[in-house]
Formats: sequence, C-alpha cells, structure tokens
Amino acid sequence: MMLAAMTARFFKVLFIAGLLATPASADTLPLPQDLVGLDSPAGEEMLIGAEARAAYWPLTMQFVTQKTQAYCGVASMVMVVNALGVPAPETPEIQPFRTFTQDNILTERTDAILPRDVLARKGMTLDQLGALLRSYDVPTEVRHASDTSVDSFRHLARRSLSEKGRFVLVNYLRRTIGQETGGHISPLAAYDADTDRFLILDVSRYKYPPVWVGTEALFAAMNTPDADNDNRSRGFVLVGAGAATQP
Repeated sequence: MMLAAMTARFFKVLFIAGLLATPASADTLPLPQDLVGLDSPAGEEMLIGAEARAAYWPLTMQFVTQKTQAYCGVASMVMVVNALGVPAPETPEIQPFRTFTQDNILTERTDAILPRDVLARKGMTLDQLGALLRSYDVPTEVRHASDTSVDSFRHLARRSLSEKGRFVLVNYLRRTIGQETGGHISPLAAYDADTDRFLILDVSRYKYPPVWVGTEALFAAMNTPDADNDNRSRGFVLVGAGAATQP
C-alpha cells in the first residue's frame, strides 16, 4: 500500500511538472504572498490531498494558453467543451482529427452573441461567457457574486469539482487578489478543504502559474463591478450536467 501511494504521488507530481514546464512559465510574474503556486511543495501537497479534484485531470489534458490577452474566456471555453467531449468541427491543420481551438470555436453563431472584433478589443463578460457556452448546447448556469454568498459559492463549486463532467469557470478582478491587474476568466480545477482554497488553472500561463487562492479572497475578487457588463458583478459559471443546482 505504501509503495502504491508513493508511486501515485510520483506520477501526480510528474504530471504537474509537465504541465508547468513550458517556456511560457519562465518569465511569469511574482506571486503575491497570499497565493500558493501549484508548482510549489505546498501547492503539490494541496492537490494530492484535495477532496474535490474531478475537474483537474480532464482540464489539464485539454489545457491551452490564451492566444491573446483578450482571449482568456475563449481559452477557458475551449478547455471545457473539449473536456466535455462536445462534437468538434473540422480542424484543417490536424485533419482527419477534430478538436476545438481558439479559432474554430468562434463562428457566425457566436458572433451573434459577441462579435469577434469586439471580443478582440474587450474580451468577454460573465453573461457573454454563459451565452457562448449555451450556444453549444452545454448546460450552463451563470451566478453573479452579488446575487449569492461566499458560502453558496463554496458549496456549489466544491460539489461541481467533485463530480465528473462538471466544471466551474470564474470571472474575477486580478488586482483584488494581488495580481496584475484587470478582469480575468479561468477554470477552477480543485478544492482543498483543509486550507479552504480553490485551484485556478490560469489560462494566461505566460503571466501566472496555476494558483491556490482562499475561498473568501476569490469570492471578493468575483464580487467586483464590471463596467463592460452594466456594472453588474463578476462571478462564476457552473457547467455540465446538473449545473443548475441550488442553493
């Protein structure tokens, strides 16, 4: 049993190292003191001991770095729809294989929700993220932080991260958790109850590694007004079968 546990730990840590060992990670910005990098010993231990991490493996298998600074929402969508196995369009550069990319996920149908030229300049809001996911018939529920509570967020996100085929995307203001600097979107990958922290699988890998952030700090970063969304608060999106749950 001890040998099996040690072997499992070795491969988990090896997978983390493979995820993070990219040229983009060499020049990442320094982390604020309150955040814990996944590539740190403490971060690795949190992942190994995390009670809710069903989303971690499918998301890391589909991980992409956002192609521009406005494409955090697009990259997050690509990871989730690929992890869910949504039928993908033809992908000319890898024929005969199919997968969603940050190019082919945007179509005339998504342009009706958020034109690509606007997306390229301004990124997307929480409500646009939800609408774009629903355009692919993905079960989706948008929750604005101002309409809920930190306890409700913790409960819903933890439950989603505990079940296969369910995901959570967060829209938060970076500077509220000490990062640089504006609104951002990325998937959550795990929750560690011992430290009450969520793992953000940051899609701007050139800027920050995946980080563990305290639940209250993350909720505060989501509970911020977004001028591009009529000053409604940011928040989170529950994705996958059974996404529309209470409280």
